[in-house]
This record gives sequence, C-alpha cells and structure tokens, in this order.
Amino acid sequence: MTVLLTGATDLDGRRVDVRVEGARVAAVAPSLAAEPGEETLDLTGHWLLPAPAEPHAHLDKALTSHRVPNRTGDLAGAIEAIRAIAADFTHEDLVERATRAAYEYLANGTTAIRTHADVGVHAGTRHLRALVQVRDALADLVRIQVVALVSAPFSAAEADAAPRLLAEAIDLGADVVGGAPHLWADRDAGQSLSFDAAVRAGLPLDLHTDETLDPTAQGLLDLARRVTATGFDRGVTAGHCVSLGVHPLEVARSTARAVARAGIGVVALPQTNLYLQGRDVAVAPPRGLTAVRALLDAGATVGGGGDNLRDPFNPMGRADACEAASLLVAAGHLSTREAWLAVSAGARRCMGLPVPAVAEGAAAEFVAIAAESLDAAVAGAGTARVVLSGERVLATTAVVRSLPAGLVSRS
Repeated sequence: MTVLLTGATDLDGRRVDVRVEGARVAAVAPSLAAEPGEETLDLTGHWLLPAPAEPHAHLDKALTSHRVPNRTGDLAGAIEAIRAIAADFTHEDLVERATRAAYEYLANGTTAIRTHADVGVHAGTRHLRALVQVRDALADLVRIQVVALVSAPFSAAEADAAPRLLAEAIDLGADVVGGAPHLWADRDAGQSLSFDAAVRAGLPLDLHTDETLDPTAQGLLDLARRVTATGFDRGVTAGHCVSLGVHPLEVARSTARAVARAGIGVVALPQTNLYLQGRDVAVAPPRGLTAVRALLDAGATVGGGGDNLRDPFNPMGRADACEAASLLVAAGHLSTREAWLAVSAGARRCMGLPVPAVAEGAAAEFVAIAAESLDAAVAGAGTARVVLSGERVLATTAVVRSLPAGLVSRS
C-alpha cells in the first residue's frame, strides 16, 4: 500500500506531492496522480518537514518540577533536588511519567528519542530498567534509545560502585553508554570509565561534556583526541559543550575542527543550559550555549535538543522541537533552516539514524505543520500538525480558536 501526500510545501519552499511506500519516499513531483485505491492526504497549507528527533532527553526525571524546587536554580541545585526525590521514584512512577513524556514528544512530531537514565548508588539501575520497558512498549510508535548515564560520584563509595553499576546497566539492555566526566573530581577517570565500557560492549558513546562556563574546561577536546587516537567507530556524541561558547574564538575553532575530524556529533541544548548557566554573573551574563557557528563552519555534526522536560533542571519545556529550534535561532543566531536541520537531520545523525527528506529513496518520517512560512512553522507553538512515519499517521493536532466577530485567526 502507498500513501500520496498532496499540496505540501517542503523545507526548500517547493510545492510538492510525495508518494510514500513502506518506510521510504517512492516519488516526489510538483503533481502526482493518485493510483487506484491509494490513500491520499491533502497537506495544502502545510510545511512538510523532516521529522525531528530528540537526541538528549531525561525521561526518568521528566514532569517532576512540581515535586521539588531547585533552590539555587543552577546545575548543582538541580542535581541536589533530583537526588533528594530519587528514592521515591517507583518503577511504576518512572514508567508512567516517561510514557506520558514520550507521547507528548510524539504528538509534537518527534519520532525518535534518545533518553539518558541515571545509573548510580542513588538510583541503582531502577531508572534504566523502567526506560527499557518504555522503549520496548512504544517501539511501534517512537524509536527510543536508552543511555546508561553513570552518575558522577559524590563519595569514594559511589566511585567504587560506578563500574559495577554501569556494567549491570549494559547487561540490562542499554543502547548507549553515557556519563558526565566534567562532574568528576578526576575528569579523566570519569571519561575513561564510560569510554572503556563502550569499547568493551561495542556500543555508541554519549557523554555530558563541559556543562560549565569555565573557559578552561577542555573535555570536548580531550574526547576528540581520544576518539582519534583509538579509532573508536561506534558513534560518539557530546552533549552541552557549553564551555566551548566562552573559549577564545580561535581556540573554539581549533577544537571544532578536532571534533569534526573525530566524527563526534555535538548536541546543543539551549533550553536547559540557558536556564542553568550564568546565574553567578549579575551583569551581562554569558549565554549558556555551545559554539554552534564554529562547529558548523568546521563541518561538525550539530544536533539540537530539548534536554530536560519540566523537572528541576528546567521547569519549562513543552517536548516540542520547535522550541529548541526557535532558541537556536534567537540565542544561537542560526537561520531558521539551519535550526530545523539541527533538530532533525543533525539530531538523527548524532543518534546514528537515517535522515528523512523529501527525496526519492529517503526515509519517510515527517511532521506537517500548518503555516504560511517556515518561520511561522518553527515559531508556531500550538499550530495544527500531522505526524507521519512511513505510510502511517501517528498523531494529529487540530487548533480551534474563537475570537470576537470581525477578527480572523489562522494557524
């Protein structure tokens, strides 16, 4: 069976009809005639965009901001807050919140999610077990990758337990090995633990990296050098990389070139980093954002994500790639097209997934957003949209507005 999408506008502003067969685009033309018995979906007035992916989520923490405050508003305060309530996270609670968050992402157009799961003495492997269950339960709707995020130790006992718990998490079915070396007292030891575990397991590596405005932090460069020296080829992603944004320009450019040579994907996370970073600077605080332009100019893969969803690390967030893309435009000074490619093509490359496109033979993962322009589509929270995966419509959102007589509303 095939599906014909008619009257859509693609990312480049072309008016197109698109025939989808199975999971792939079978044909693209200004006009295609429907075949006998073919299902047709009229997308006139919609922008047909590559479906976004969320390359850096924390579904185990999602939807908890109302349970505990982040008293300092910064990263340390968020970690303290989430550890304070982690013991109350039952398996059922973790599964319910993660499932609800995943559906929220899906409704907004995200058809793939990479989520980190805390692994450490404070959580054991409970979070990972729950997210693996959610991954398997939702496999027919959204592709979920679970990262074993080995927590930075707060004590010698936690450091001693970390290797055992990470190995257990991998055995339980983690898709990716993670960690946060910049939070370790011995950063090299933190990076080595996760890197060596990924090598042994033959799994991709996704590290929280330099989530700090410390201009001397060089974890990203250290990671690039390690990947290049070892030839590790399972896929490496570095999230946050905030310090790169405050390095001197030539230093940032040099690091970006090393990252590109190593094949590391960098995930920019504007919502959470703008919220957490720079709170100790009262005047002209720096932006908590990695050096997206330097990375793109160097040819590095740049993904964009939402990170935390209404938890102590970010009490806001709507599980919508439009929000991350909008912030990459406003705070990162990317063009609207560049920003959408970051939350779609770039995010998927960071996750090792096929990249959708309105092109024959490409993966057919799309979100169709009702809008008069690409700017309006990306800016438009609450706009009508249709989420498509192959021949299936996974979700639809309709918008109804009532206004005083004589006023006209379009969405």
